[in-house]
Amino acid sequence: MRVIDENGEMLGVLETETARRMAADRGLDLVEVNPKAVPPVCKIMDYGRFKYDEKKKRADAKKRQAQIELKEIKLRPKTDEHDIGFKVNHIKRFLEEGNKVKVTVRFRGREITHPETAQKQIQTIIDAVRDLAIVENAGRMEGRTMTAILAPRGSKPTPSSSSPA
Repeated sequence: MRVIDENGEMLGVLETETARRMAADRGLDLVEVNPKAVPPVCKIMDYGRFKYDEKKKRADAKKRQAQIELKEIKLRPKTDEHDIGFKVNHIKRFLEEGNKVKVTVRFRGREITHPETAQKQIQTIIDAVRDLAIVENAGRMEGRTMTAILAPRGSKPTPSSSSPA
């Protein structure tokens, strides 16, 4: 098998027992890196430390990953203008935090015969948050509900960086 030492230097093609003995003398492990190669490639390393470092890298990558949640705001066709304004403030806060917002208007009973009222409400909300949101889905009927999905806008370029010098 082809053996690589802990510093990444090639030791050459050695017998398995010789490579194991070399790893044991150094207090390290012999780890098969590429079994499909001819001859197979093995590396002398501290396997426990390798696993620990990999776990830390995964945890660090997961920590840096942006978590986008889908927040939901529920309305009814009879929701008053003041209440809609109050909910718009919530939507703005959610968008500023970087979350998507799903606006849901739920119909009950005979309210379903006037979907235009829900469309007006959703359009009012979209107009109120136009500077903060991108409309992914504007007012789609799904059964007895009408939904719209708003996503936060990307970071806006500053006027000094976007203008030619």
